Amino acid sequence: MREEMNALEKNKTWEIVERPKGKNIVDCKWIFTLKYKANGFLERHKARLVAKGYTQTYRVDYQETSALVAKMNTVRILLSLTAHYNWQLL
Repeated sequence: MREEMNALEKNKTWEIVERPKGKNIVDCKWIFTLKYKANGFLERHKARLVAKGYTQTYRVDYQETSALVAKMNTVRILLSLTAHYNWQLL
């Protein structure tokens, strides 16, 4: 848990602000998992802090959300195509 909290603080994941009137506070919870090596031996314990997003109401607590995620293989392919076809990266 300490590693996860240090990473969240280091990356400036959030900032503490006053709660706006009429808005709900979104709680969070810790999720604990075990990570194993390929040979089946325990590698480490992992903890993640996740928001309980199901407590939110659309247009009351938020307007829209998005979290864009790109897989590293997709990024590599796009960079390869860019180099091959001499495309410009903007």
